[in-house]
Amino acid sequence: MTTKPSEDDLLAVFSRADLGGDEKLDLMEFSLVLDLLGLSWNKAEVQHRFEQADFDRDGFISFPEFSGLLTTQGWTTKGAAAAHG
Repeated sequence: MTTKPSEDDLLAVFSRADLGGDEKLDLMEFSLVLDLLGLSWNKAEVQHRFEQADFDRDGFISFPEFSGLLTTQGWTTKGAAAAHG
């Protein structure tokens, strides 16, 4: 990934990957988001990150869960300063 996405960028990518239109991502949709963001992980890494992000353990990732994961990992412009500060 050449530039870190903003919150608006994340919402656009999340919405694009939300194939079911239910405002949450299953594992396959989450994998699609990662591809769209240019994050290349193997299946085990994708599964691990999915489980990390699924805070309420409902088997899906909501946008707040998704955004929270990327922000805490320093993968967004919002979280970049906090991750290094």
